[in-house]
Amino acid sequence: MSPRDWDARSYDRVSDPMTGWGRTVLDRLPLGGHERVLDAGCGTGRVTEALRDRLPSGRVVALDASPSMLAEARARLGDDRVDYVLADLGQPLPLEAPVDAVFSNATFHWVRDHDALFANLAAVLRPGGPLVAQCGGVGNVASVLEAARQVGPSGPDPFYFAGADETRRCLESAGFVDVDVWLHEEPTRLEPGGPLEEFLTTVVLGSHLQHLAPEARPEFVRAVAQRLPRPEIDYVRLNIVARRAR
Repeated sequence: MSPRDWDARSYDRVSDPMTGWGRTVLDRLPLGGHERVLDAGCGTGRVTEALRDRLPSGRVVALDASPSMLAEARARLGDDRVDYVLADLGQPLPLEAPVDAVFSNATFHWVRDHDALFANLAAVLRPGGPLVAQCGGVGNVASVLEAARQVGPSGPDPFYFAGADETRRCLESAGFVDVDVWLHEEPTRLEPGGPLEEFLTTVVLGSHLQHLAPEARPEFVRAVAQRLPRPEIDYVRLNIVARRAR
């Protein structure tokens, strides 16, 4: 399944939850301030901006598979110590030189082949460099997906929500050591009505909606929202801390 382009402006409006998680995950990344760091799935650059602030004499490689996301990130960050790369993390990455560290927030679950994902990251990370990330894990948004199935057929689920043990094996197979992986629940309450429906449209159900006629999409999203137990997204986050072997 090819990566989709996103409604980057809508994502920027509704991405407070992901931004908050990303800043917490970023605190786990050891940096001296001079490194060249890959932001693997930079989105609209809200967390990338915080990463750049931690690199006063370094650079960020802001990578995303969505042209709209990269355009929004560039509008926010400009070209000051940021390089932009349009690429799919499921494919070998077109970086000219290794990076000193890899950071990622709310992205890895959009790559279905995690063996390829971690091999591609290891290939561009210098020996000994850290990988710190968070993404959706097993059980993520289960109530939303169940509600979508009840409403009716749409597109196939585009994501892959992995478990901790499986992820540890993938990382070690790709050449990572000092691996720490864990899951935690992050239920996220949203304002009912328009805010919840925009969030579902943009973040959770966007790929499903591509397979519906445009005029059918709002009603599909509204029906999913009405079937949720409460105006809340049952997020489960998969946390990753590792280091590429020397």
